[in-house]
Amino acid sequence: MSKKKKESFFWTSYSDLMTNLFFVMLMLFILAIALLHREVVKIGKERDATKEQLAKIEELERSIEHIDAQYFEYVDEYKRHTLKNVNVSFNTNSSKIDDISPEDRDKLLNAGRAIQEFLRKAQRNISQAEYMLIVEGQSSKDNYAYNYELSYARALALVKYWVANDITFDDLPCEIIISGSGQASKFRNLPDVGSNKSNQRFVIHIIPKPGVIEYQ
Repeated sequence: MSKKKKESFFWTSYSDLMTNLFFVMLMLFILAIALLHREVVKIGKERDATKEQLAKIEELERSIEHIDAQYFEYVDEYKRHTLKNVNVSFNTNSSKIDDISPEDRDKLLNAGRAIQEFLRKAQRNISQAEYMLIVEGQSSKDNYAYNYELSYARALALVKYWVANDITFDDLPCEIIISGSGQASKFRNLPDVGSNKSNQRFVIHIIPKPGVIEYQ
């Protein structure tokens, strides 16, 4: 083969090689752009979801402001709405709902109905609305050995009293938590001493629960 033909063959092969390399690099570039675009879209969705979650949390926090102010008030120290204007006090070592006066038992029923009405409105107006309704039983600081059990029984007594009067939350966006904090809760009447019988009670807290915000 002549020298000229050899050179022609070399440059033809070299040109083909460069052309193939160009197409390989082009395909890799296109693939990289596609993957980058997919990641940008994913990050954008996550950012939008975060904004949606924050907006939902703010909406839920604002919504609780509309609960009946006759029975509930916002306590900034504890960042929650809680029962007010109801004298809830049990006899020593007792969890009988009848220890509470008839007038205050009526207020408890009205408070339960106010919670129901608030939750119904939230269910209609706020998508994916969720709340926690905490009934927290307490006891006086008298070092009684069964104060935790006693305080839980006091909280349970209220829920049973509501159920007996057709106040339930099964079909509403609400998780009910019945708890007994004994003499250990921070949310207590002062002075927090054994002689203060006003802590032989339960308290009701309502807290927004953002839950999981779904997005496409």
